Amino acid sequence: MTLDAHGQLLVLAREIAVRVGDTALAGRRRGLRNVETKSTSTDMVTEWDRATEREIVATLQRLRPNDAIVGEEDGSHDGTSGLTWYIDPIDGTTNFLYDLPMWTVSIGVHDASGPVCGVVHAPALRETFTAIRGRGAHLNGHPISCGSVTDLTQALVATGFNYSAANRVIQAQRFPKFIDKIRDVRRLGSASLDLCFVACGRYDGYFEEHLFPWDFAAGSLIATEAGAQFMNFGADSEPSSAVLAANPILFDQIRHLVFD
Repeated sequence: MTLDAHGQLLVLAREIAVRVGDTALAGRRRGLRNVETKSTSTDMVTEWDRATEREIVATLQRLRPNDAIVGEEDGSHDGTSGLTWYIDPIDGTTNFLYDLPMWTVSIGVHDASGPVCGVVHAPALRETFTAIRGRGAHLNGHPISCGSVTDLTQALVATGFNYSAANRVIQAQRFPKFIDKIRDVRRLGSASLDLCFVACGRYDGYFEEHLFPWDFAAGSLIATEAGAQFMNFGADSEPSSAVLAANPILFDQIRHLVFD
């Protein structure tokens, strides 16, 4: 079967994500040698964050030299094709540091109309989530769909916390507003994986503030292609965003609980 342009992009994104992710997993199991901090003492970066992004960028510049690239670690690379690759080389660095399995390589491709395709590869979980715009979402090649819980009191909702201690305090103050109105809360530490867990029905909703485009460029498409509703509350003038993904039945109820 001959793949169209979007299919070819997905195949390339998936091949890159799986290859570099599995290499990073093998490296982590040999032990880390270089762990530094960035914006705060809780915002870590390892040698594998940088090495993984370098490998992704080098591969794309060789195979897709006219595409733009936006990466978490090394900034932007301009392009002329109208396509932009958003890269989070290791989403969930704290989990990676502590050898917890909830981390991913996230690669999303966007055009002028938004997300085209997305891959979120979780090497330690042996799970690869994929989506192409208009063609549904898949986990390890099998179609997935979001949950269908209708009762808010039965909803399992995930969130995340910012690296800034002051922001975390503000975020934590939201919980008394809704903790008694849902089933429970989870916090994985990987935005891309949280979005994918909404996509496959493991969560009924997920919200987080202070995210950057590479955090949700792939996961947002996977969630929406699985039938979830997604909203980015960020302003164009702001570098970071607040996002919410949930099954469509609960979306507005969760939005009012969390953001009103």
